[in-house]
Amino acid sequence: MDLKTATALRRLRLVSAPEAISFLLLLVCSVLKRTTEFNAVPVMGAVHGALFVLYVIFWADAWNRAKWSLRTAAVYFVLSVLPAGGFFAERKLRREAEDAVIASRARNEGVVNA
Repeated sequence: MDLKTATALRRLRLVSAPEAISFLLLLVCSVLKRTTEFNAVPVMGAVHGALFVLYVIFWADAWNRAKWSLRTAAVYFVLSVLPAGGFFAERKLRREAEDAVIASRARNEGVVNA
């Protein structure tokens, strides 16, 4: 994996959890708006919207650079629109990055998969 691909995946991983948190907070704010006088939906909506746009931009960049299959790209996109899906995306991307580091070290040391 080259540096630009690793950077694209890292950016997507780093925005996944905040995007998921903002989505959950937006849901809580929506419930509070309907049950109390508290209305933070405009603020949380803007925050979540900005994070979602970043997620989609970083997702498209990662898809392009990592040469994901359509299925893999679709999984990461669907995770972005599910409440708490960003947490699963972050964990999956972290595992991918760790596997890539292990594979790179194995190649550098001359270890070949049997």
